[in-house]
Amino acid sequence: MSDDETWMARALMLGRRSMGQSGENPAVGCVIVKDRFPVGLGWTGEGGRPHAETRALKMAGEAAEGTTAYVSLEPCAHHGGTPPCVEALAQAGPRRVVTTIEDPDPRVAGRGHAALRAAGIEVTTGVLADDARRDLAGFLSRVTRGRPYVMLKLAMSRDGMITAEHGRPTAITSEPASARVHLMRARADAIMVGVSTVHADDPMLTCRLPGMEKRSPVRVVSDSRLTVPLKSRLVASAGEVPLWLLTADDAQGASAQSLKTAGAGIIACKATDDGKVDLLDGLERLGERGIGRLMVEGGAHMARALLELDLVDEAVFLTAPMDLGRGGLPALAGLDLAVVTDNGRFRLVAEERLGPDTLKGYERSR
Repeated sequence: MSDDETWMARALMLGRRSMGQSGENPAVGCVIVKDRFPVGLGWTGEGGRPHAETRALKMAGEAAEGTTAYVSLEPCAHHGGTPPCVEALAQAGPRRVVTTIEDPDPRVAGRGHAALRAAGIEVTTGVLADDARRDLAGFLSRVTRGRPYVMLKLAMSRDGMITAEHGRPTAITSEPASARVHLMRARADAIMVGVSTVHADDPMLTCRLPGMEKRSPVRVVSDSRLTVPLKSRLVASAGEVPLWLLTADDAQGASAQSLKTAGAGIIACKATDDGKVDLLDGLERLGERGIGRLMVEGGAHMARALLELDLVDEAVFLTAPMDLGRGGLPALAGLDLAVVTDNGRFRLVAEERLGPDTLKGYERSR
């Protein structure tokens, strides 16, 4: 690994601290290096500010002059809530700036690199570009496709079931696997389930890792007719952790008003011919609200619908060494797992043991 790759890997690692916490802004990391020593470290602040470059330059102070700055995305070149990062970099006087990929935001899109070069700063780009695309997948998807990057997570038995009996929750995976799921939640902007999962499991959908409780994502429920119970734990906690309901209802009835009073946000979406939420329209509405990385946890029918609509970008399957039998609910509501694993749309990118369970991760083939 070259020096540039080593330091960029550090910048990417810093950027991961902001996953799920950076609002509409990308989760960026920055390392400022002088004489092979880091003099400034930064990552995107909660809600998107301050930017990674601003924090790193503040730490470096006057030592930033003549350095190399490693930034995990092209620095911004437009005035928003803060001045452009390229101006701050140019004033600080680094000799060189190294980045991964160009920012596809039309307000940037190469202008950041061009402004740095115009200021006499040497610019190198393309370092660890694939890693950056993976880390920034949510931001990139929202900007270029108008919808979040969708990561589907399913926990299932060895015989492919997600519960032993329809409508009744079943504990399947172990504590190590559960901890991994909570870490995934902490890195997501939002987590989504179907309303049938709420009726069956009454979940909280929060991050419960010690010390990371405040990193719980927005909870989203696809609820075509607004039947989520007012006494559910999701609604009861809506004032503490945001709860958004995607509905095909007109959102004007008594149930909608009661849910709004409880603190839930109601997002009216297009309806399908059978009166359900149009999931593509729902995703686009989440994108409009700044959701970039969306984790989908349930249930079986939601998973099948997203796969059939080709709206899944990544899938994580956690398999426990148990069989639940024919009375269980198949993980994909009857859809063959080969849709994900063998049809060429997805490729296996990760496989590991978590206690007695097995994790397999798949990404959409490029």
